[in-house]
Amino acid sequence: QVQLVESGGGLVQPGGSLRLSCKASGAVFRLDVMDWHRQAPGKQRELVASITSGGSTNYADSVKGRFTIARDNTKNTVYLQMNNLKPEDTAVYYCKIQNSNYWGQGTQVTVSS
Repeated sequence: QVQLVESGGGLVQPGGSLRLSCKASGAVFRLDVMDWHRQAPGKQRELVASITSGGSTNYADSVKGRFTIARDNTKNTVYLQMNNLKPEDTAVYYCKIQNSNYWGQGTQVTVSS
């Protein structure tokens, strides 16, 4: 059974940083393209960043230059380093195996002074 477990969310002031982690089990992680999505209150879920098995990355325009996605295939874990956080980054963040229905449970990120 595939499981994705996120961690690392919390409350941070504008301009601060957080690092999210997503540990996968039950899947051939090293072969999967992994995504981070987010959903803010009253808004649709949106794709934030993706990383291929080889380490190629893509980002939403709203986070380019501030967020970095990375993976450690030896730990079956994908990360999202978020710097210079803004109030509009407030959302529940989810990891996902691309082109699948496997999602994590989400972790709340709140950016507020």
